[in-house]
Amino acid sequence: MSQSKSSRTGRRQFLKGATAVAGSAALLGQPALAAGFHHSVDDKLRVGLIGCGGRGTGAALDAAGADSNVALVAIADAFPDRVSVGARQLTRAFQEKFGDAAGEKIDLPEERQFVGLDSYKSVLECDVDVVLLTQPPYFRPESIKAAVAAGKHVFCEKPVAVDVPGVLKVLEACQNADGLNIVSGLCWRYDLGVRATMDKIREGAIGELVTIQENYLTGELWHRGNKPEWSPLENQIRNWLYYTWLSGDIPAEQHIHSLDKALWLMDDVPPTRCYGTGGRQKRTEEKYGNVYDHFASCFEWDNGVKCFSYCRQQNGCFNETEDHVWGTQGSAKILANRVSGPNGVWQYEGPKPSMYQVEHDHLFRAIRSGEKINNGDYMCKSTLMAIMAREVCYTGKSISWTELLADKTVLGPASLDEVDYVPPPVAIPGS
Repeated sequence: MSQSKSSRTGRRQFLKGATAVAGSAALLGQPALAAGFHHSVDDKLRVGLIGCGGRGTGAALDAAGADSNVALVAIADAFPDRVSVGARQLTRAFQEKFGDAAGEKIDLPEERQFVGLDSYKSVLECDVDVVLLTQPPYFRPESIKAAVAAGKHVFCEKPVAVDVPGVLKVLEACQNADGLNIVSGLCWRYDLGVRATMDKIREGAIGELVTIQENYLTGELWHRGNKPEWSPLENQIRNWLYYTWLSGDIPAEQHIHSLDKALWLMDDVPPTRCYGTGGRQKRTEEKYGNVYDHFASCFEWDNGVKCFSYCRQQNGCFNETEDHVWGTQGSAKILANRVSGPNGVWQYEGPKPSMYQVEHDHLFRAIRSGEKINNGDYMCKSTLMAIMAREVCYTGKSISWTELLADKTVLGPASLDEVDYVPPPVAIPGS
């Protein structure tokens, strides 16, 4: 049971095939019949934060800055120290950003600071209008399902799940979210320069699309150590990046941004097949759990387009995060906002507000206006592409989209009461 700070720690069928999934995108992309206006007594939009890490702090600040009458009123995390430290960091960050107005933007008494693996339920029971889901990816399917059932608007970080059953649970929740707004943390969809560059490509500036190369080559990330008083389960959750059941591994937790742009270039039609290779060369110590440190995969579409996808987390290596696109008459770099075609070089020179802020601006404006944003379709497909990239590398097999959707594997322990849970060993392709 989740408590305040003193505590311890039917799916719908996903349409298959390119044509059917494109139809699903059109369905979810259209406004619903009725997304209600906000009608609280004081017209204040109250926000609950689930997941008190750095990304949670950023999302809370962006949410508070998206509307003149928004307040963060409840927070939750798995562990007491994360909640208490999070509350202090949030208070300080709000004071730095909003100055004298911070008191109207954040109100976190101890009775609305919740601890536990199911503490999201306590946030949903508070008088909140919007929830921000920034906890480890494993926990997001249940949280978004519960949030929609409770009638809350949702901002959900990427990825939405770590396995196919989890994605399908999220998709069903999004399809049932009538009158609610669902905004994804796939933030490049809200970047003005990226959107303008995508528009140029769609207008034919490089001719017909031929090949995509997605690079997300970076250094290593944080590790929080392992204390003797932590159970094996607690150690895994605190260091969730390094366990496939919690993070989904690099393709899902980080490289998904790149895969989402490839999906976007393909009009949100998913690939038909994928194969690849990957492994674990540098991060081989036991503390790094069972994830890989590099992946390379190739996605194929029925129309002949291929996406070559590379991601790596190794220090001391060449780094690049960029989307390279080639067409029959030119090329483009999406993050550089540059298109080279028969008419010369086009470079975006318009405004560049924070994409993190823009996505929250859209969310809160939609809540106020009665419009509807539902990013559920593409955030689920991009997560599935990330799972696909991981699984072809883990297994050494070529996997079709149809085969992927039929995968019923559920990652993680049978129960979160298994404090001594031992995750599977590092995957060995072909075995």
